[in-house]
Amino acid sequence: MNIEFEELTHQNFSDACKIDRDDIPEDFVDTALTIMNITDYGIDHHYIGHTFVVKYNENPIGLILLGEAIPWKTDPPEMSKEPFYRLMGFVVDKKYRGCGIGGEILERAIKIVYRDFGKRPIALGCHKDNIQAEHFYLRHGFKKTNVMEGNDYYYLRSAN
Repeated sequence: MNIEFEELTHQNFSDACKIDRDDIPEDFVDTALTIMNITDYGIDHHYIGHTFVVKYNENPIGLILLGEAIPWKTDPPEMSKEPFYRLMGFVVDKKYRGCGIGGEILERAIKIVYRDFGKRPIALGCHKDNIQAEHFYLRHGFKKTNVMEGNDYYYLRSAN
């Protein structure tokens, strides 16, 4: 697959905005603007991680942020035992879902972050009604917890 990862910057932010995700409510996945703001915060505060605009044949088809987890009061107790990464803003253009590209993007992003910053467990929040995403994350080694933050269940994946 001809998938390329570009760091999200203000210069390529317009590419992130071209990803067709109008069928996904903001309750399910943050907007590109929110992810840009979180990325800026991480850079300004020297957090480790990457935010990528993902391109397929030079067309923007995905967005993913995987970086150092800033502790939240609602985090599961297991997250307080060791440093974690938090997966946020992961979205794939609706024309490219269901064909394996999402799994390729997720696994490659994890490999890049592990290579650049070391292995850590990964946490994410998934809206309780986003059943498709729940099944996707379970297939990719995440375990659903009983802990919620708002309407999102926490999912955890070990660093193995």
